[in-house]
Amino acid sequence: MRIDQLSKVWVYLATLLISIVASIDAAVANTSNTVSLLDNRFRVDPSISQITFVVYRAKRSQPVVLVRPDGVKYYAWRSPENVSWYEESGMDIISIDDPMPGPWQAVGKVTPKNNIKLISHITLEGDNFPNRVYQGEVMKFTARLKSNDKPLVDRDFLDRVNLNVTFTKYVENEESLIKEARPLPQVIGNFADDGQGLDEVAGDGVFTVELPISVNPGKYRVRITSGNGVFLRAIEQVALVYPSPMTKTFIQSRKSEQPHQLIVSGEEGMIEPGSILVSAQLEAPDGYIDYGQGQATSDSLKANTELTSVSEPGIYRWHGSINATDRSNQRDLFFPIAEQSFSIISAIDLVETQRQQEEALERKRRELEKQRILAEREASNKHTVIIIVAVNLIIMLLGIVSWLVARKLKSRKQAMPEMQLEMPKNK
Repeated sequence: MRIDQLSKVWVYLATLLISIVASIDAAVANTSNTVSLLDNRFRVDPSISQITFVVYRAKRSQPVVLVRPDGVKYYAWRSPENVSWYEESGMDIISIDDPMPGPWQAVGKVTPKNNIKLISHITLEGDNFPNRVYQGEVMKFTARLKSNDKPLVDRDFLDRVNLNVTFTKYVENEESLIKEARPLPQVIGNFADDGQGLDEVAGDGVFTVELPISVNPGKYRVRITSGNGVFLRAIEQVALVYPSPMTKTFIQSRKSEQPHQLIVSGEEGMIEPGSILVSAQLEAPDGYIDYGQGQATSDSLKANTELTSVSEPGIYRWHGSINATDRSNQRDLFFPIAEQSFSIISAIDLVETQRQQEEALERKRRELEKQRILAEREASNKHTVIIIVAVNLIIMLLGIVSWLVARKLKSRKQAMPEMQLEMPKNK
């Protein structure tokens, strides 16, 4: 065999070896097992205490039916309590606690080109809350999904897991209370594994949430739970929420040559002296943006930030953030400052203002005089009408009385006998 032919053979073998090694590494890195379906059947090992099936099926088809080794059927709409079922157009994700060992079958429109993924021994881990957190702070909090103690990186599964952080007011023996008496949980954060925001790497099984501590101070149960039923696990911790240790004061300048000031102070004993950093941003009505930063000195608990003052009238908006360090445990703290606004009006011309006020008073005086004249005229007209009505009534009454008197006299005259004018003659 020639040397060039031998070289080609060695190159082919080396390439094949590299491909095999890469495939082995990928199989080891992925903690889910992909099983090609033979008559849609797969086997569950007796050592598995919890398993999740990711079943691919034809688009817009009905969810599959899982058939247990003993013939019992599981449906998406009817299954026991140890089964949780998530369905969408072309996929079913079914999680089962303590599955029966042996051969299972998925009955449905599952095409031969599809396969089924078995994910076993899924666990949920999360960061531990610090001894105390503060109202108004925003903290980075992570949770991790693992399968067989290794990071779970199956994107089809991770993209459909929705983890929430809920705070529930702490009550002793909460389970013994009736449902109506139990405190309601407040969802204050949603995890994501998308590489956005505070999440570092997408699809690495590490879910990250930017957690705003927006609840009132007090003692809470913190739960990390699944919101869509794919993964029914929860982590519960107890958190103590303290009032915010930071106070802020914004001083608006009244002169263009003097800057606006944002003064931030930390509570003594809670905040490490010299650790306060302040950033602020001011936006003027015309779109101009000014940035300001301030830092406390090494032994101070106060930082002052200045922002340019301009005299243009309009509405100004500003926001910012505060960084500090918790003195008790040296934990880094972050407090956002929500957007706020203030207004600047144009300079006041005293002479013009006085003239306008006098004109307004004169207009008001004329209006009042006009109303008085109209009122008097209306009163006079009313009086005249009353007199006319009264005279007419008197005339009518006199007419009626005269008519009655005349009628009475006439009746009396008709009733009187006729007088004899001639005397009778004597015989």
